[in-house]
Amino acid sequence: MAFGMEQQLSAPERVQQALMAAGVDVRIEEFPSSTRTAQEAADTVGTSVAQIVKSLVFLAGDSPVMALVSGVNRLDTERLGVLSGAPIGKANADTVRQATGYAIGGVPPIGFPAPIPTFIDRDLLQYDVVWAAAGTPRHVFPITPIELVRITSGRVADLRLAVSE
Repeated sequence: MAFGMEQQLSAPERVQQALMAAGVDVRIEEFPSSTRTAQEAADTVGTSVAQIVKSLVFLAGDSPVMALVSGVNRLDTERLGVLSGAPIGKANADTVRQATGYAIGGVPPIGFPAPIPTFIDRDLLQYDVVWAAAGTPRHVFPITPIELVRITSGRVADLRLAVSE
């Protein structure tokens, strides 16, 4: 690839390259309607909200950390802090784009300028296939949870916030 060529690739093309480099042969799907939220993605793809992977970027101290969470779950940020070994803070849109190369609403689980420590919601592992963002609010791809763990080098953990009745 010619120098500077990677800058000319679209966000979904960069995700496709990262998937191919990781040995995952899937087709990124583009939809005419938004897949920005888990509910929108589930409705558009025709799957359950639980099978949508929310890619959530936070700061663990000053470093980005990613949580890949089932679409029906709320992230337990205190637990994420314990797992990452640093206090968790919100990452603003600029921080997310700088860390991942993608805008909020389309952040994929891979394909970043530098590796990001990743934690994966154990609840995702109960499904045969889950759907993750592929660079824009209209692009997603299917992947098995086992492959998601492999390609992200993610640590599987209980990330769901326990809801008291």
